[in-house]
Amino acid sequence: HDDCGGMLEGAELKCVIPGGISTKVLTAAEIDQLALDPAEVEPAGSSMGSGGMVAIAEGTCMVRLLQVMLRFYHHESCGQCTPCREGMGWLHRIIDRIVAGQGRAADLDQMLLISRLQDGNTICGMGDAAGFATIGILAKYRHEFEHWIGTGRSMFEGNLECRRSS
Repeated sequence: HDDCGGMLEGAELKCVIPGGISTKVLTAAEIDQLALDPAEVEPAGSSMGSGGMVAIAEGTCMVRLLQVMLRFYHHESCGQCTPCREGMGWLHRIIDRIVAGQGRAADLDQMLLISRLQDGNTICGMGDAAGFATIGILAKYRHEFEHWIGTGRSMFEGNLECRRSS
């Protein structure tokens, strides 16, 4: 808070992605108990990664957030490795189908399987990174995905819109 100004007025912290979108998410309760030190963040199940910390406010739809992240990974994949090229495509298509209201309960386990199959099977860390994001978000916010699949819509108004601090 002292270094970056904290959350915008009226906003509560939902979670933090401590090392940029290539690392697993930590809930507000988890991050509140940690020093931002690899020796504490890694045992909690994430990492400091690139150090590009992302703070996410309550009311943010994690389904839409993961959709944006997977769109980025799919776009940025060079396509050289089959697990990354095909896996990114599948993850992107599945999340888009969920957001379009055509998701199926089996989609979530399929996303986890694809993410695990990419891990350690690509030339660079791109496949691993997308998998970490997907596995981490689904582990802690699966109920938001299940809600969207069941109702065809987000649990939250505005989905991903954000207020800017300056």
